[in-house]
Amino acid sequence: MVVYRSLQRSSRKRKVHVEVWGLQLVATSCLHRCLFPCSQSSHLRRAPLLRLQSPAMELPIVKATTAVLARVSAAFNAPLSCSVVFGVHVDGSLFYPTNNLTMLLVYTVFGIFLMSCHFSARLIVEGLLIAVIVFQLSRKSYKPPKKALSKKEVDELCDEWEPEPLCPSIKEGARIDAPILESAAGPHTTINGKEVVNFASANYLGLIGNEKIAECCVGSLEKYGVGPCGPRGFYGTTDVHLDCEAKIANFLGTPDSALYSYGISTIFSVIPAFCKKGDIIVADEGVHWAVQNGLDLSRSTVVYFKHNDMASLASTLEKLTRGNKRIEKIRCYIVVESIYQNSGQIAPLDEIIKLKDKYRFRVILDESHSFGVLGKCGRGLAEHYGVPIDKIDIITAGMGNALASDGGFCTGSARVVDHQRLSSSGYVFSNSLAPYLATATVSAVNYLEGNSLVLSILRSNVALVHKGLSGTPGFEICSHLLSPMVFLKLKKPTGSLAADLDLLETIAEQAFKEDSVFIVASKRSSLDRCKLPVGIRLFVSAGHTESDISKVCSSLNKISSSVLS
Repeated sequence: MVVYRSLQRSSRKRKVHVEVWGLQLVATSCLHRCLFPCSQSSHLRRAPLLRLQSPAMELPIVKATTAVLARVSAAFNAPLSCSVVFGVHVDGSLFYPTNNLTMLLVYTVFGIFLMSCHFSARLIVEGLLIAVIVFQLSRKSYKPPKKALSKKEVDELCDEWEPEPLCPSIKEGARIDAPILESAAGPHTTINGKEVVNFASANYLGLIGNEKIAECCVGSLEKYGVGPCGPRGFYGTTDVHLDCEAKIANFLGTPDSALYSYGISTIFSVIPAFCKKGDIIVADEGVHWAVQNGLDLSRSTVVYFKHNDMASLASTLEKLTRGNKRIEKIRCYIVVESIYQNSGQIAPLDEIIKLKDKYRFRVILDESHSFGVLGKCGRGLAEHYGVPIDKIDIITAGMGNALASDGGFCTGSARVVDHQRLSSSGYVFSNSLAPYLATATVSAVNYLEGNSLVLSILRSNVALVHKGLSGTPGFEICSHLLSPMVFLKLKKPTGSLAADLDLLETIAEQAFKEDSVFIVASKRSSLDRCKLPVGIRLFVSAGHTESDISKVCSSLNKISSSVLS
């Protein structure tokens, strides 16, 4: 119906003339067909498409149609403007069909014409789509007027602008004077120029400052330098790393192990490497922040059970598996700690393994505070309970507690270790462990294998601490008797976490100032979702003497009676 004809070309720009012709004849013909029946022969007769209810309605409709056709005819017979598309001059003004009712009527007439000609349904739909497309393309977009700001307005905006802080303000609970260590964090250390008995460092075997380990580290520094300057998959692997992984695997009796450069990054890199979206994880509600972070990164469905409560674990597993047809098609895990950092309690591994086999779950065990401590030879929770090591699917541990080194490791089957070498973010993307720290780990494991007496000394010291603090006013010991981390919680908490921490900090500060005993309270960050009560943690070491233990016990008994009375 609409014919585009390029009539002229200019040297500067192309001008397109649009000529619309024949629309009057089409509109007149289709309206005549619609309103009046055809008077031709019988085989050409058609019923009118629009049936009028009464003859009295014919005259107004014919008049309205004639007026519309006159308007369209006047528009289409007007002289063309070379720079206007779908626009013509009518009576001295520019006429756009898209901005008037005429466009809608023209499209309507065109559609009626198609139907009256008995076109197929496909052509009708295509015609309507073409009409809609033409209508949309011919619309003008609204452009608000642009007005440049004056210099005065720019100055006012600059004066009103207040930048946001680069980092959040320090909370009141974090405004404390951090202790400055002036010597190694052994059983006795120097803090702020004052020699104190140190019960705040997890130096379980007393290996911090060990001369033999220090000599091995010096030799490694001279040979390899300080750091590898690369991740394990590129140029961050040395023979010391491979020796350390083999040493840990042989010590625990597992096929293989993988080293990590940071202790807490081990567990929160391993969990997302194996647990994905759609999987189910059943975790203890008392797990520490690094485990919580790994659970969040996994995007799995996480269900918590009551802290160290096997009845709660059994009921949780039963609810998840009963009537669940998908349970056999998805991966399911139980995540626990061997010695819980937030309570000092030991997980009953034998009962957990029974539930694991019954409900066909996998177990991820974090042994950061039990490796080198529990068991006859310090091999951890599995040796303590006499459970075969292959019953535990994934074992992780930090090497900064008992081994006096840094970093962490993950051990298990060969498939478990090989999978995380390409899937664990902490292993793939982080800089590898410093070679001298891997050497320190190997030396510490060798020391543990050749000096089993150190475990007896450690357990004896833990028993002395339990005995000396069993009657401390206002406190009760909630940690296990074999845990080297003795946890004291308030018998009567105030009900406010901040108030409880203030009391514990006051006790720790007085013990440092009055008796030269360095202890710490178990603080919780805003990101930590653990709901267990806070308390004072004493990290007992095999390097502590009986006089050291007597000193810390008498100091806590004296100060707690005055502060908590």
